[in-house]
Amino acid sequence: MIRIGILGEIGAGKSYVANSFGYPVFNADMEVSKLYNKNKKIFYKLNKKLPKYISSYPIDKKEITKAILSNNSNLKKILKIVHGEVRKKMNMFLKKNKTKKIIILDIPLLLENKINNKKDILVFIESSKKDIKKRIKKRPNFNNKLLKKFRKIQFTSAYKKRKSDFIIRNKFNKKSVNIGIKNILNQIL
Repeated sequence: MIRIGILGEIGAGKSYVANSFGYPVFNADMEVSKLYNKNKKIFYKLNKKLPKYISSYPIDKKEITKAILSNNSNLKKILKIVHGEVRKKMNMFLKKNKTKKIIILDIPLLLENKINNKKDILVFIESSKKDIKKRIKKRPNFNNKLLKKFRKIQFTSAYKKRKSDFIIRNKFNKKSVNIGIKNILNQIL
């Protein structure tokens, strides 16, 4: 099985590119959302660590945002609880798809949390700062302070780019993405 890890800035279009490959995708953000909505164990753990903020089930993302913005250590507490569970979900995904030729890992903190393997093919999604800014502001849960906190815990784009085997220039159209994907698949298959 070939594992392709997708890297890039928040808002660069990583999930869109990941889904465009046409292979099974493990989307960590989607898994986190499911945990907040459907996993009472996660709720109880978060409620125990952050009772002032996490008080209702299913967990409201606004509560998570308030907790993160109010105290720098809260983000670490949340990540510690949530990431262990996300890792379990990823391992289940890998087992389920072990016979597939290629799988895609769409995990925002792939390098930071040392989730990638040495053999993984890393693809950096590059987009213009202007396009990223425009896209992020359109998100329904956009919060600039929260965005800055998440950027602080991530490696720089320059570092991720250096670590990558390939770069896809995402101009936010199908053509630019498909050309990049086709080029990668031609080289690795």
